Amino acid sequence: MSENKGSSAFEVTVSFIIGAAAGFVLGILFAPAPGKDTRKKISEEMAKTGEKAKEIAKEAEKGIKAVKEKTQEGITAIRDYIDKKKEKS
Repeated sequence: MSENKGSSAFEVTVSFIIGAAAGFVLGILFAPAPGKDTRKKISEEMAKTGEKAKEIAKEAEKGIKAVKEKTQEGITAIRDYIDKKKEKS
């Protein structure tokens, strides 16, 4: 049995964007408009969604980098503490 530890903010945001894009496309497809206009609107919205996804990916990379740095700082601090304790013993 796998453990479900919850979704990360990145996963939630990506899911939201995908859902919003799908909703937009369905709304456009069922709205009364000529096919040419509908295709143009879908194309424009998909381009916007792609740009938003790229921005989110960049922010996620920044967050991951910050977490890695903080984790490394913590590991270093723990190693230093253990080394000091060993020297005192």
